[in-house]
Amino acid sequence: MPWSWNLRLFKFQLFLAFQFQKSNYMKQVEFHTHSHSMLMAFYFVTNAGSILSVGGSGPFENAKSSDWAAMVDNFQKAALESRLGIPLLYGTDAVHGNNNVYGATIFPHNIGLGATRDAELIRRIGSATALEVRASGIHYNFAPCVAVCRDPRWGRC
Repeated sequence: MPWSWNLRLFKFQLFLAFQFQKSNYMKQVEFHTHSHSMLMAFYFVTNAGSILSVGGSGPFENAKSSDWAAMVDNFQKAALESRLGIPLLYGTDAVHGNNNVYGATIFPHNIGLGATRDAELIRRIGSATALEVRASGIHYNFAPCVAVCRDPRWGRC
């Protein structure tokens, strides 16, 4: 086989590997079910593009905002040092405050806030939650929803 065919085959295999890595970036790993070291190992094997921290997950019990930021920074550093160098998206589920962080402000739940019909209050609460989430190094909050029951056909009325 001429060397040009080997080069084409190599380029094609490299292209497929690159596409596989990019498709892995669409995966999201949930932090709660893995230890920090397992999650780091899993990230390096799969190149998952996103990590989600749900209620009760985090670096350790009673972790402060600075502890969270250090943990997220470690994940981000690993992502940026990988072959593709694509930043990691880190998300949390801060429905009514960043309740995973020790000492964070917790607000009434969304349905209660919606019942106040005070849009300015709700905006300020959302801004406060966003500041506390971002201070912990997290870029993405999975709960920016405010809902109020205005139609009895809605399932949560």
